[in-house]
Amino acid sequence: MSRAAKLTAVTALVALLLVLSLGAGKVWVPPTAWFGSDPLARIIVELRMPRALLGLLLGATLGLSGAVLQGFLRNPLADPAVVGVSSTAALGAVAAILFGSGQAGVFGAAMAGAGAAMALLAVLSWRAAGPVVFVLAGTVLASLAGALTAFLIAIAPNPWALAEVIDWMLGALTDRSWPDLARAAPAMIVGGALLFMTGRSLDALALGEDAARSLGVRMERVQLLVIAGTGLVVGAGVAATGVIGFVGLVVPHLLRPVFGARPAALLLPSALAGAALVLAADSLVRLTPGAGEVRLGVAMALLGAPFFLALLLRGGGQSWR
Repeated sequence: MSRAAKLTAVTALVALLLVLSLGAGKVWVPPTAWFGSDPLARIIVELRMPRALLGLLLGATLGLSGAVLQGFLRNPLADPAVVGVSSTAALGAVAAILFGSGQAGVFGAAMAGAGAAMALLAVLSWRAAGPVVFVLAGTVLASLAGALTAFLIAIAPNPWALAEVIDWMLGALTDRSWPDLARAAPAMIVGGALLFMTGRSLDALALGEDAARSLGVRMERVQLLVIAGTGLVVGAGVAATGVIGFVGLVVPHLLRPVFGARPAALLLPSALAGAALVLAADSLVRLTPGAGEVRLGVAMALLGAPFFLALLLRGGGQSWR
């Protein structure tokens, strides 16, 4: 099967899962009720459509960022969380929740945290552009942000705010609306465009840093594109939905046997498959028994953690040479 045919098949799968996401839930809404004067049409327009579109954007950008980071770091275990942006965005959101900010305030604080992470990553890794320094800087940021988040939770004076923090950190698309989508979409789209710009450089980096530099790759430029692109998409995703992990880790691995290991060739398929994975998972969590929903972040962790362990057991933590 040609690459074009494979991409067409994945695109068709995304479209099918988008339709499923619109109809699935505690109350199934058939396509015949999506339009016209049927009262159920309001469920589609006001609740499920913004949720589905946000899930599509979230999955696409997380899958794309995972493929870019694995190519840039030349390590198949790399994940968007490795750069520390999601941790600092979560820190900003937790602080806003505990101080009683509204949804717009939480989003703004999370994006401010992501922006601070991007700036610190750029400063820490600018003098020695390269994957090792990049990972070390991200690890420092993630550890510091995690410690500060735990500190804020420990001193939280309001048990209701604490419950909201815990619920938000589990990650979900539940009750997301058009304003949530409008706030997150611009950053995700711009960040995704920046990540797509790294494709040729990632192919050169697969030969090693020295070979890439000899081919004209400017490591500083590539690193800044990765920092800015990942910061925007992960920051906006965390700000809009809470912490949802493992998408960027799982998706590129599922696609390499189908599309090959060349980093640039994986970018578009990873974006499409990431969207498909999140849409499918979000549809399934709505169908769990009981009045409530299993949080999407929990479902992705239950899927991603065994996958991560299997990669480790197979020796997947070794960098590509």
